[in-house]
Formats: sequence, C-alpha cells, structure tokens
Amino acid sequence: MTRKEVMTDCTLCYHSCGVKVTVEDGKAVKVVGLKEHPLTRGELCPKGEAMLENIYSPERIKYPMKKVNGKWAKISWEQALNEISAKLLDLKKKYGPEVLGVFSGSIGVENIEMNGLTQRFRSAFGSPNFFSVESVCYRMRIRTRQMTFGKYPTEEYDSKLYILWGHNPDSSDLPLKIHMAENRKKGAKLVVIDPKRISIADSADMYLRVRPGTDGALALAMINVIINEKLYDKEFVDKYTFGFDKLVPHIQQYTPEWAEKITGVKADDIRKLSRLFAGTKGASIFQGTCSLDQTANGTQNSRAMAILQAITGNVNVPGGWVISPRLAMGAVGMGVEGVAPLGSAEYPIFFEIWGRKSPYGVVTMVPENIPAKIKAFLVLGGNPLVSMADSNAFRESFKKLELLVVHDLFMSETAQAADYVLPACSQLEKWGLAFDYNVCHCLPYLMLRKKAIEPLGEAWSEWKLITELSNKLGEGEKFPWKSEEEMVTFELGPTGLSFDHLLNEKPEGAYYQQKKYGIDEKTFTTPTGKIEIYSEALAKVGADPLPTYTEPHRSAVSTPELTEKYPLILCTGSRSLYYTHSQFRHVKSLQKKDPEPFAELAAGTAKNYGLKTGDEIIIETPSGQAKMKVRITDRVDEGVVLVPHGWSGEANANLLTDTVTRESVMGYPEMKALLCSVRKAE
Repeated sequence: MTRKEVMTDCTLCYHSCGVKVTVEDGKAVKVVGLKEHPLTRGELCPKGEAMLENIYSPERIKYPMKKVNGKWAKISWEQALNEISAKLLDLKKKYGPEVLGVFSGSIGVENIEMNGLTQRFRSAFGSPNFFSVESVCYRMRIRTRQMTFGKYPTEEYDSKLYILWGHNPDSSDLPLKIHMAENRKKGAKLVVIDPKRISIADSADMYLRVRPGTDGALALAMINVIINEKLYDKEFVDKYTFGFDKLVPHIQQYTPEWAEKITGVKADDIRKLSRLFAGTKGASIFQGTCSLDQTANGTQNSRAMAILQAITGNVNVPGGWVISPRLAMGAVGMGVEGVAPLGSAEYPIFFEIWGRKSPYGVVTMVPENIPAKIKAFLVLGGNPLVSMADSNAFRESFKKLELLVVHDLFMSETAQAADYVLPACSQLEKWGLAFDYNVCHCLPYLMLRKKAIEPLGEAWSEWKLITELSNKLGEGEKFPWKSEEEMVTFELGPTGLSFDHLLNEKPEGAYYQQKKYGIDEKTFTTPTGKIEIYSEALAKVGADPLPTYTEPHRSAVSTPELTEKYPLILCTGSRSLYYTHSQFRHVKSLQKKDPEPFAELAAGTAKNYGLKTGDEIIIETPSGQAKMKVRITDRVDEGVVLVPHGWSGEANANLLTDTVTRESVMGYPEMKALLCSVRKAE
C-alpha cells in the first residue's frame, strides 16, 4: 500500500482553510484540519469534515453529456468541444463576440485559477461580459472602501472591539469565530447588530435588534453622536481626512431619535454604542458578507461604516481596519480593450473608479438582456438559477439562450437547464493557489493547492477545459501554459515564492510580505491623498458624496399601498453552517444536521396566522412564492420573516426576490428587506 499526507486547502468557502489529506493507493481516505495553518490552526467546519463524502459522492458528474430530445446522452470530450466551439463561432460570426456571457460562481471567487481563466476566456473570445457573485455581494464593499481610502482595508481578526453588523461567525466565519473567542478571553468586547438575536448575541456586551434594511440610519446616527459629543479623533481627522468640514453640517439631521423611529433601536443604545466604539482604539466593524449590500442603501451603508472607522482613528492600527499589501501575482485574467461589460453605463462606479476598471458585469441585468444582447452562456462553478436574485426571471431567460454550457461536479439546477454539462474536478484533483487576506496581521499568506488525487471519471480542471476549448476556437496562443503546474508557476512569479518552495519546503504555506501599521504619504491613494469622507467620485456619477439613508424600496414607509396584501417584512439569505449557498445539499452527513429549510417567525406573528412549528407555509411577494416549514422563535422580531438561502425547488428563497428593484449606485438586488405575506399551505 502506498500512503502519503498532503497539506492543502479546503476551498469549500472563501476562507480556504488549511487541511491535511491522507491518500492511500491513490484514494483520499481522511481529512483533518491543518494545525500549521495560521488561519484555523487545525479546526474545520462540518463542510470541510465532509469533504471526501462530497468528492466521492455517487452523484458526481463523471463524463460529458449533451441534452438530446430533453434527455441526457453521454458524449466524448472531443464531440463536446467540437459542437460547443462550432456553435460559439457561429454566434460570434452572426452577432459579434459580446453575445457570450461567462459566469464564475462563489467558489470561483476564492479559486484564483477558475476566476482568472474564465475572465481570460471571455476576453480571448472578445466578449466583455463576465459575471459572478461579485455583483451581488462584497464587490460593493471593496469599491466603497477604495473610493474612501484609495485601497481596500480589511478587518483584523484580533480586535479589541468586535461589532458584528449583520454577520454571524457561528454559521459562516470559522476563522473569525476562533480568533474572537481567544481575544474575548483577553478582554475584547462584542456588539451584535442584527434583526435576529443570533446565539452569540447572548454573551455579547450589547445586542441591537435593527429593522431589516435600515442599518444605514443607525450608522449615520452613530456618526452624529461621535461628532456632536466630540468623540472623534481630531488629530487623525485633521491630518488624514478630506471633507470632514462638509460632514459636520450634513450629519446634524441624523439624530439618534430620528434613527430610533426608523430602525427600532433606542436612541440611548445608539449613544451607548457610539461612545463605546469611539472610545476603543483597535475596534473593527465586521460587516456581513452581503447582508448590508443587498439593500436600497447598500453603497451608503458601506460608506458610513468606512467613515465611522476613519473619524475614530481606527485605520491602520492593530485591531482596526488595516490596508494590507496588495497580492502581487501574475494575472491569469485579462480585459477586453474598448468594450465595457453589461451594466457599466447604468452603474459606472461599479465598473470604474479613477481609471481602475472592474472585470465584472452587473448580473441583475442579465435576464432582461437575453436574448437581445446575450445568446450563449458558459457557467463554471456556479448555480445562478438558484443563487442569483429572481430565479423565475433567470430560469425563463435562460430558456431563450441558444447555448448554455455548465462545468460542474454535480447536476445543479443550472446544469439541468443546460445544453451541455461537463464534469469538473474537485479541489483535490487539480493544482492551484490558496490565499487569505485576514491572517495574523501579516499579509499576504499563500499556500499551494495541491493535486492530491487523480480526477474522477473524465473530470477536467478549469485549466484543461478552457485551454482545450480555446484551441478549438483558434485562441490557443492566449493560453500558453502546458500544464496546471506551469500556470501556477506563472502566477507565483511576482511573489518571490517558487512552486518547488511551496510544494516541498513550505507545504503549509508561507508569508511573503508583512502588514505594516501606521500611515505615510503612500497609504491613501485617493486623488486627495487622504481618506475621502466627501467623495468626488460619487458626486461625478450623480450619487450622494456624503453618506445618506434610503428607505427600502418596498416597505410600510415607502410603499404603504402594498402592506395590505404583503404586511410582513421579509429578509432572505440566512446562512447554514452545513452548506455553502446551494452546495453540499446531497451530502448525507450534512443533511442529517440540517435536513430541511425553515422560515423563522416570532410567536405573535405565527399566532396571527394560526401557525405552529412544523407547519408548511406559502411565503409570497410581488415576485413569486416559496414553500417551506415554520420555526417559531423568540429570536426574531414580530412582523419579520427570515428565510434561508440556497435551497432548491419550492423552497428557493430567490423565488421571492427580483432583479428590477435595485440599489441605485451599483445595481445590487434588494434581498434583505422586502414585503411578504404568509399562509398555511393547503
């Protein structure tokens, strides 16, 4: 028997936690957390522990398939590539290259190779239309921090005050959970701001229950208190910020009493939190991954939080937001000269700021542009028919595509709608790089994602698929790497770390730059060279240059006419510790721990509708209906309905959302503050 142990990363969510895989006779037989990894130090979440059950699932797609008369037929890779390339070339000849859309899913965000190769592929084809989860979560936060600081600062896991704002580490952030537990023992304080009293709130120093979608009002009131009580860091503000003089009169309207009426948070609690935050050097706001983005006030939420960090001097200090060294790597992806992606005209600041262009199109605009502008889609590592807002619109529009190709491990809902389904490799079946931006004050940290086992069946990695398909399209010269290892070596070029070093000398990963605290003349790369509290970039696109508040577009305040039919507040997207979006629902060990979706309601709300825990209900919005069971809980406010994200079929939360009601600056869908009704299913 041959036996080896491989140090690699998990890649089942964006944290890329370290794992040690035992391989016997070519089969992975055991996975444990990697103690040498500085992020998780040997701990794994249930998804990571179930990795092999997922990889060796009998439901894995093992060979290429083509839909023939509504049924799947096994075909060869050669046939698949020939037919797909012929169709793409025909569409390109008839309509131009921009008719191709390429989608990289959530795993493509943390998988550098998947993300880069899909971008490079659409560029080689000549299309600007690259889409991902980045245009529904996280990219908004990056953009707003860039326009405020010039670069993207991140929260430090080792903080003196953790403000979990719409963020639940118990369900979605194991590394933060680990570090927070350690630092709380040392005296770090914790504040939870959430419509739901999550379990960690029971031990918090403060818990503030906020009405869904009104977080921006709370943040503005905090700025008001900090300025008017002169709690801000005057020396820092005078030296390093631009526009504070404009902020002072602007913020006067946003009093704690004003915010209390909107948010439901008591004015006295707003003052107490403001004083705690301003009085703590080394405090961080930990914003939920997308919970504050997917609202009518998304951009301004992030702007207000950036300004809170700035006026209290909690920037580039231990425990605050710290601007990390930029990850210097060879760029696999490339842009398309002279052509901008879908949505760039409507939401210009999402696409470009100060000449820095984003590769992403606005995914909420996809359904309305099929088939007029987009006629073919290549989907890698994603399931947009479930994970994107308005599944109804996506499903109907995808029926109008002339070609839909999906590269995946499993037959997702999007794969079921495809013309061709191609088998993909798991993270243990290919080479790549893993990195994380929040490790131990030192950045960046890189690890080689190692090929531990051979691909199952006829599965191909993204590198092989994109390279072979590009060869068929006559664009092979743009993919010069003869192997995955050669491509990874190219990526590593600027870092000073070699493939061999990360494979043999530092298999647990290595740092190649140090994070630096303090501020110099190069810290803030804005046009003013300072933290821009007043944003000329926003003003130029007609948006508010200072943070403001926008009520949810559908609420009792903004659309009272809808409340007779839809009297309840709906918040979608509750995360589960056992799943990542729509992934792993087939894994039996995880199913046992979280077997079915539940909509959470308070006791009074449930009583009004004659409901008890376990009842099946229909949840309805102006966009559609979903069916799931009820869980009555005292952790949710009366009149609020919380529903989980990622379930398929009738329980899909995105049957209730839409792509038309968008945040005005960056086009994000509103998924966190909607109106709905509930009734018992017949």
